[in-house]
Amino acid sequence: MNGFEIILPFLRPIERLILDPEISEIMVNGSERIFIEKLGHIQPIHDVTISQKSLEVAVRNIARRLGDDISEEKPILDSRLPDGSRVAAVLPPCSLNGVVLTIRKFNAKHFAIDDLVAGGTLPAGLAERLRLAILQHKNILISGGTGTGKTTILTALSSFIPEHERVLVIEDTAEVQVRTPNLVRFESRREQDGFSAVTIRELLRASLRHRPDRILLGEIRGAEAFDLLQLLNTGHSGTISTVHANSAAQALSRFTSCVLESGVELPYRAIKNNIADSLNIVVHLERRPGRRFVSEVVEILGYKPEFDRYDLKPLFTRMGDTPCLP
Repeated sequence: MNGFEIILPFLRPIERLILDPEISEIMVNGSERIFIEKLGHIQPIHDVTISQKSLEVAVRNIARRLGDDISEEKPILDSRLPDGSRVAAVLPPCSLNGVVLTIRKFNAKHFAIDDLVAGGTLPAGLAERLRLAILQHKNILISGGTGTGKTTILTALSSFIPEHERVLVIEDTAEVQVRTPNLVRFESRREQDGFSAVTIRELLRASLRHRPDRILLGEIRGAEAFDLLQLLNTGHSGTISTVHANSAAQALSRFTSCVLESGVELPYRAIKNNIADSLNIVVHLERRPGRRFVSEVVEILGYKPEFDRYDLKPLFTRMGDTPCLP
């Protein structure tokens, strides 16, 4: 059974939107305002409505079918369908628009690096440079906003990892599609139904007991950045991870903030110095209507404490539609 078969009985008014393969995301802002993302463009839907009562009943039923709960006491739902699609909802009074429902479809299509080059996501020269960086076991951080294609790039870059290496993937939600013979996958778990939580931090620590040659961390959101930093400092090179940020420089600031969330008692500049010693390359992605592309790649040469900034060497920049490889 795929995920849509679970939710369709409760969402008949928007069934055609859910089943449309060209629609990647459905956003219901209350009963009468519905938006979709189709082929990379956000657009309103004017000929579909769903009553507030029906929407609330649907969200509650979907939560129960997925083994979760949403109610006045717990007004936020963040769940996953069996196919990897995400269902998120918020109930009033926390949502002032009425019931808000967002369905983000999982894209099962595997984009090879050649597909991304052909589609203009990155030029062939940059793809080759990143291939060499992975073969050299460089640590790579992929940054960008929501929906910029961070997971797609991570998946594509993982294809450069030699088949004899043991790859361990750690995620909050299984999305990274790695194809390699010696693959181990870990997924965190929220506390629910009497089961205790299993955090990314715990899985990172456990990963060291399973002899990984590479660790792919789906996304850095908080204190697990410190555990990743510790791991990188103990010789586990060749790691690839992602982080939400608006630029390559901001990605490093975000990583620094996440390390500080761990409560580690290290001087701020010592943390930055450790990050500069551990991370090698930042790949930043942007999204414009109908397009997702690599806009910036920098190499981290070090940290300059006298100026409190990272020493970054541009490897690639994209000005408008013109890519530039120094």
